[in-house]
Amino acid sequence: MATILIFAPLIGAVIAGFGWRIIGEEAAQWLTTGLLFLSALLSWIIFLTLDPTVTEHIQVMRWIESGTLATDWSIRMDRLTSIMLIVVTTVSSLVHLYSFGYMAHDDHFGDDYRYKARFFAYLSFFTFAMLTLVTADNLVQMFFGWEGVGVASYLLIGFYFRKPSANAAAIKAFVVNRVGDFGFALGIFGLFWMVDSIHLDDVFAAAPRLAETNLHFLWRDWNAANLLAFLLFIGAMGKSAQLFLHTWLPDAMEGPTPVSALIHAATMVTAGVFLVSRMSPLFEYAPEAKLFVVYIGAATAFFAATVGLVQNDIKRVIAYSTCSQLGYMFVAAGVGVYSVAMFHLLTHAFFKALLFLGAGSVIHAMHHEQDMRNYGGLRRKIPLTFWAMLIGTLAITGVGIPLTNIGFAGFLSKDAIIESAWASGIGFAFWSLVIAALFTSFYSWRLMFLTFWGEPRGDRHTHENAHESPTSMLIPLGALALGAVLSGMVWYGSFFGEHSRVNAFFGIPEHEVSAAEHGAESATAEDESQREAASTEVAPEGGDTGHADASKAAGMPPQGAIYMAPDNDVLTRAHEAPAWVKLSPFVAMLIGLFTAYMFYIRRPDLPGRLARNQRPLYLFLLNKWYFDEIYDALIVRPTLRLGKFLWKYGDGKVIDGFLNGIAMGLVPMVTRTYARLQSGYLFHYAFAMVIGVTVLITWITLRGGAG
Repeated sequence: MATILIFAPLIGAVIAGFGWRIIGEEAAQWLTTGLLFLSALLSWIIFLTLDPTVTEHIQVMRWIESGTLATDWSIRMDRLTSIMLIVVTTVSSLVHLYSFGYMAHDDHFGDDYRYKARFFAYLSFFTFAMLTLVTADNLVQMFFGWEGVGVASYLLIGFYFRKPSANAAAIKAFVVNRVGDFGFALGIFGLFWMVDSIHLDDVFAAAPRLAETNLHFLWRDWNAANLLAFLLFIGAMGKSAQLFLHTWLPDAMEGPTPVSALIHAATMVTAGVFLVSRMSPLFEYAPEAKLFVVYIGAATAFFAATVGLVQNDIKRVIAYSTCSQLGYMFVAAGVGVYSVAMFHLLTHAFFKALLFLGAGSVIHAMHHEQDMRNYGGLRRKIPLTFWAMLIGTLAITGVGIPLTNIGFAGFLSKDAIIESAWASGIGFAFWSLVIAALFTSFYSWRLMFLTFWGEPRGDRHTHENAHESPTSMLIPLGALALGAVLSGMVWYGSFFGEHSRVNAFFGIPEHEVSAAEHGAESATAEDESQREAASTEVAPEGGDTGHADASKAAGMPPQGAIYMAPDNDVLTRAHEAPAWVKLSPFVAMLIGLFTAYMFYIRRPDLPGRLARNQRPLYLFLLNKWYFDEIYDALIVRPTLRLGKFLWKYGDGKVIDGFLNGIAMGLVPMVTRTYARLQSGYLFHYAFAMVIGVTVLITWITLRGGAG
């Protein structure tokens, strides 16, 4: 079942990409979409029937063997994998269906250009790469999927290849992600150097030893666990668009809107959060690296929320919202509550994909107009899209009944992160997230008010001809809206309930629950025997029951899909947060809603006046804190100047000059000199022979005398 689930999208991508001329363009669309819905169905079956206490290792094939490096292509099936499977396949299948209507008549291509099969093939290839990433049983296989989604995102962001800005955005995304991927690769190299294995179980088992070992890197010694966790997180920063490596995400909106919903809202950008959660046994032994994750996540949440306040492109507002929400997830992972990070990842997938696809429906209705200043009054023109986006906005802003478990998806998952941040004792993280929640509420309601309320603005003809999207686009909106309403309430207890319930959901043995609740530093001898008994893994028929080189590891890997150290009691203390902490995000949401209402409904003149009065601050936010300009001045232009210097002088004058000097200077001179010696007169040659014989005899005589 798992094998079919993963490889069905690849089969669809290959047939649609290379065989669409045989089966037809429409058949290629139906084939890829049907296979994605099959994968989604199988994913939900696995998620609902999975035994969380058993980690299955399903060997697909032997892959790379070189020296002590032996990597099989294997599927690691546990609770963490099953969560990512339903996220990836559900969103991807709905995006495939949505694309039927959205890509039906694309203005970027003429009627004579066949682009649909290529687009659906790219979507399916991306899904296959993402599934490879989340099911990987070793770091090399994970890196293969990691790079695969990078290639797919490059192809999809630059899908409008006739548009220069789309090509530039694709290149930017590819280059910035390579920076992060270099750190990820160094982390994999370091782990193999230290552990002599890249199998996840071996790495997890060796984590305690790594925490007591130093690794020499960049001319000094570092704690191995902290350094390697930090390097892995650098990869996560690039893929998940965290501060300093975030600049590619807003520009990626140049791709078609279904791409934004699939890659840049619900799946690829969450790969970094998944990586940190998957490597929780290593991060739990790397406190400095975890602290770095917290500060980067909190700073990203705050930064992206401030920039989202003033953006006018509807897709860019949602893009910066994505960047901000990813910061929330990393804060949860950094404080050690990995279940809450995955909880927000799950709920965010529903409401953020809903918002992106809803924005695509608005853009479709407004004939590809994306500036919200040219919208207004659209709730009567596109009522179904309005209600879908309203549900998404209620979810992302955190609307619910305070101090209860009743509310939209974001109300429960976002509040859980804020409470966990407070429980960690890191004030910067807590207050950054609360302020970001206020800003999130403001820019989300600003988007709704500018788009659906007020008088129509912009082109009158466009407004008069605005119409609701086709059924193929509305069905995914309805399905995602259902998830945005219910997912938080349904899975709140499993991800953020009592410690024992969370551990049971993720398959963590009962003795670890006791240790975490009571702050015990080590398990008893009886607990150790339970760990040993629980470590026996069951694989399905034909599967791999373990790795042959597991004996290299320093002990047994921790059980369960995630690991929380015995002294990690943040989850328990989060439930003990005072009422003012639990109410703070709700109050922040109300302040943001009220401010947006005053600015864009009651007093629409206020935003312009404030922008004029606070011009420097407005330009600072509008230009995204000038990160692009700073990088352009410090990195891009110096690199271009260096490249031009090496081209003009290094290549042009030194290399080409040297070769041209020999080829066109020295060689002709030598040939002309020797040509003069070839006079054609016999007495010249006889004279040369006499001279040669004389020199030879003289040399022999002198050599003989010396001997």
